[in-house]
Amino acid sequence: MNIRRLSYDHPDALKLNDQVQLEYIERYGDGGDATFLEPTMFLPPRGLYLIAYDAEDRPVATGGWRGQEANEENYRDGDAELKRMYVIPEARGQGLARRILATLEADARAAGRTRMVLETGDKQPEAIALYMSTGYEPCEKFGHYRTYESSRCFAKPLRNP
Repeated sequence: MNIRRLSYDHPDALKLNDQVQLEYIERYGDGGDATFLEPTMFLPPRGLYLIAYDAEDRPVATGGWRGQEANEENYRDGDAELKRMYVIPEARGQGLARRILATLEADARAAGRTRMVLETGDKQPEAIALYMSTGYEPCEKFGHYRTYESSRCFAKPLRNP
């Protein structure tokens, strides 16, 4: 697999984002993720967006982080928020999400971020299992979905190894 640093509005990112939105609709029955995102949120040094490609150069996985500071949505100063982690169904089980996650964490740490945070939902047990197995712990709810019962929020300190 080849992981590339690309923009959030790259055509392959848009394609994968459409696919993850359809999966959210399938799982939750609503209109997908309504969190406001724009490409500039993922520009270094305040963010990063990655796309993984398979041997045939097809986009198969994605993930990004964006910087956050303390605000009314319960973020803290120094937070890096994980967004759009997604692996297409036929590429799952190959460790792609773990590789992307590790790369995003290292980049956020190098950018001076102190904590990685993420929000997922109770109908995504695979995501919850991944995050808990990589050191994330439940935390105070934050972000767009902080008032939703189905929302699950996690955090992990970004300490230098």
